[in-house]
Amino acid sequence: MTTLSERISQSAFDGSRLRVVLLLELHDGAQQRFLEAYEHLRNQVASVPGHITDQLCQSIENPSQWLITSEWESAPPFLAWVNSEEHVKMVQPLHSCVRDTRSLRFSVLRETSNATLAPDPPKGRLQAGPRVGDGVVRHALTFTVKPGSEEKVAEILAGYSSPEARVDEVTRLRRTTLFMHGNRVVRAVEVQGDLVAALRHISRQPEVRAVEEAINPYLEQDRDLSDPNSARVFFTRAALPAVHHVHGAAPEGVRRHALLYPVREGCGMALARMLARQDELTADDPSCPVVGSTVFQRDDIVVRLIDLKIPLDTDPHLALGARGPRKTAVLRRLLDPEVAGGLSTDRELASLLARSDMTLITDRRAADA
Repeated sequence: MTTLSERISQSAFDGSRLRVVLLLELHDGAQQRFLEAYEHLRNQVASVPGHITDQLCQSIENPSQWLITSEWESAPPFLAWVNSEEHVKMVQPLHSCVRDTRSLRFSVLRETSNATLAPDPPKGRLQAGPRVGDGVVRHALTFTVKPGSEEKVAEILAGYSSPEARVDEVTRLRRTTLFMHGNRVVRAVEVQGDLVAALRHISRQPEVRAVEEAINPYLEQDRDLSDPNSARVFFTRAALPAVHHVHGAAPEGVRRHALLYPVREGCGMALARMLARQDELTADDPSCPVVGSTVFQRDDIVVRLIDLKIPLDTDPHLALGARGPRKTAVLRRLLDPEVAGGLSTDRELASLLARSDMTLITDRRAADA
């Protein structure tokens, strides 16, 4: 068995097969309408690269409860599809049928199969070994505001009152960090327990709803949070999933930074993979000043959240996740040359780091986090 670093609790890039489980609660009487929409949808999903198979199941106890399971060769093709505009439009017909959904994603670690019934080995490989997590789920949302409104939006986002940290007996909010870069906002959350329950809890809090309403006039993408369909589409498009995480104990003096990389068109996934690999290589190096890191990626939006024991500009190579000439050359190929420059000198690296560094708006922790 391959030994994995205990500090790497999450990775979408280990090459293992992916099992996706989607739990659905349908509106009363919507079963036939839902089935017809699914029949049209499944033929489209079957043609997506990396898709292996899927199953639609209905509860034998409650006909309003349904389950869709799908298997993928690995996580990256699924993430590329599920976070695409194509997917948003594809699942739109299902929204009117569904009261509630929950999506769960798992790497396949072990399996038992019947060689007689399934003589051909499935595509993709198994996860090399179990990961040891820190019990915290990480997620981010990103959206843009109208140019010229950045200062006002920052003021609104910095001034809100923190919601109650305790969600239920097992779930609590641990940390919320907001950054801005130009007119782009990134809100990263850390949750102990159930992420979906925590996000719903946050959305129902009066202080949070007041902030969301206050920034509505400044958003580039219109939304109506009182309309479930409008809210669902907005938050689907705003989702910025964590694709890799390295955790560690945070001593005093550690500062959190977020870098928004100027990605070359079509290179977002490749850049996220490279950054994940770099953080993986230094995960068990006690001398490395990177205490923890999380790579978030959706299409060509790549954000790397890092907790550092040293000032950000002390080591630009380390901060950017490209230590050494070869990795810097790879980074150069994956970035927009008009923004990133040549990266052939320390000055150019420092300039890229300064351009990528997001402005911290607020960082809220639970009292016992």
